Amino acid sequence: MSAGNIQAIDALLPQTQCTRCGYPGCLPYAAAIAAGSPINQCPPGGSATIEALARLLDREVLPLNPQHGVESAPRVAVIDEARCIGCAKCLPPCPVDAIIGAPRFLHTVAAALCTGCELCIAPCPVDCITMVDFTAAPAPQAAPAPLENRARYEAHVARARRRAAERAALLAARKQLARAPETDAQ
Repeated sequence: MSAGNIQAIDALLPQTQCTRCGYPGCLPYAAAIAAGSPINQCPPGGSATIEALARLLDREVLPLNPQHGVESAPRVAVIDEARCIGCAKCLPPCPVDAIIGAPRFLHTVAAALCTGCELCIAPCPVDCITMVDFTAAPAPQAAPAPLENRARYEAHVARARRRAAERAALLAARKQLARAPETDAQ
């Protein structure tokens, strides 16, 4: 299938980047669907997304595969600030940088940016992160738009790559400095 078809499939996905489909994000899942993978593996998209994908690809509408989760109302992460120890382990897995904080400081979730992916829950060592329905959280009445989610995810990935490149350059420079005295001595 063409790149245009992959983009059309990706445009129908909710862009939560939750990985519940078994792929590392929405775009890889879109590519897999274009290559023939099942269209019923996206719990955040649920039946509406499955129906839209079926129409686009002229495939049979299937029920959501329960191995990947269940369809539910949009949810948002909430950090119990009284229990947060500031470990910052929740920051790297957030695909849209919706968690605000720094090591040894209190963290909070920017509810308007949270996609409800749940990726921040597992790394929390004190279990202070829970998921609540959007209506129960101090957030907008609707989940963030997929285009906004995709833009924030792409910014997150670009920042992570830039930091990795900067870290690699720093390490290379330090290694070069460490070797310099050896070559001068010989």
